[in-house]
Amino acid sequence: MKLKFSAVMFFGLSVALFQNLPAQGQAQVSSTFEVVPTPNENSNSELLAASASSPNDIWAVGQSTIHFDGTTWTAFPAPMIKGDNNSFLQGVVAISPTLAWAAGNVTEGAHQGQVIEQWNGTKWSRFPGPKFGKKERADVFAMTSSSASDVWAIGSLAKLGTGRVSSLFEHWNGTAWMATSVESNNQFLFGASADAANDAWAVGFSGWEKIETSAMYWDGTNWKSVATPNVGEGTNKLSAVLALAPNDVWAVGFSTPVAPPEQAATLTLIEHFDGTSWAVVPSPNVGPNSANQSNRLLGLTANSANDIWAFGSYFPADGSGHQRTLLLHWDGTSWTVASSPSPTKGGFPCDLLWAGVVSSPGDVWILGSVHDGSLAIHMTTGADSSLVSKF
Repeated sequence: MKLKFSAVMFFGLSVALFQNLPAQGQAQVSSTFEVVPTPNENSNSELLAASASSPNDIWAVGQSTIHFDGTTWTAFPAPMIKGDNNSFLQGVVAISPTLAWAAGNVTEGAHQGQVIEQWNGTKWSRFPGPKFGKKERADVFAMTSSSASDVWAIGSLAKLGTGRVSSLFEHWNGTAWMATSVESNNQFLFGASADAANDAWAVGFSGWEKIETSAMYWDGTNWKSVATPNVGEGTNKLSAVLALAPNDVWAVGFSTPVAPPEQAATLTLIEHFDGTSWAVVPSPNVGPNSANQSNRLLGLTANSANDIWAFGSYFPADGSGHQRTLLLHWDGTSWTVASSPSPTKGGFPCDLLWAGVVSSPGDVWILGSVHDGSLAIHMTTGADSSLVSKF
């Protein structure tokens, strides 16, 4: 059985809620994304992260580990990742056809905590990571890099038995993995992006009773907390971040207009950093036509500064608990809902988009999961950012 959405979010993205927004974003962009067949090596094969070094070298990982060679997606075994809902790869960085990194977590058994793996062009193998104390548990929820000798794995470090959690930043300098933890107000970081060795971001949320958005910035020397806005009276969380330039950074997530125990549909949350501060940018939703019709953004990827995709899932208004893919597009002026395939027909639809990658200008892949396996959708775009054709 697939993990329920709320269970998966604990490991990568967590549940959140947002304030209702105006209906101006309901118009849809016409897109040509189409479903591409992917292998399902395990009983559960959802895909949570993706990275590419070229159009012929794309990795997608999660409860499965699959590679695109320009023609076909092929599954490769990864140590400890068995699709049994007890282990997940949640970050991946493709450096070249002979070098890639992936990291994630094992949640049960004798080897609980983070796992770091390396691809050598032939196979995936476990790789020694930083050492931690016997009463510490490290978890990794995202990866990013600016070069082969500048790779980050982002997550949390729990002090077992104390309830204290610190932000965790693990860095590969080309020789070894080194770890740094930063004391925080129970901060959990789930998204990371770097556009230079001295310009990287990590986002998530902080707090227990009052949960708010959170962001950390790397200036080449230190990780520092940067203020981010919150909307409404309820929970605010960020799931993913994309650094395009020092003055052009996007983050997405979800929130709610009311505090518990009141109930309301979660709605999309999009924020932008202009080089000085973060601000909320209006974003559309499907509905909501009831408190059940939640919208959640889980990731984003970009063709250019004026051609950005944000994605996740939404629930129908009928309270069935089904999920359908959600896709938003930024054209340089506004965010609009774009059409996206939800391939599950019948049964219990559970179609989500978790990860995206642009392997070359115009070559957009977005990956995720359906109830019984992995999901990949693909589109090529014209140089003018108009949506013109499928691959």
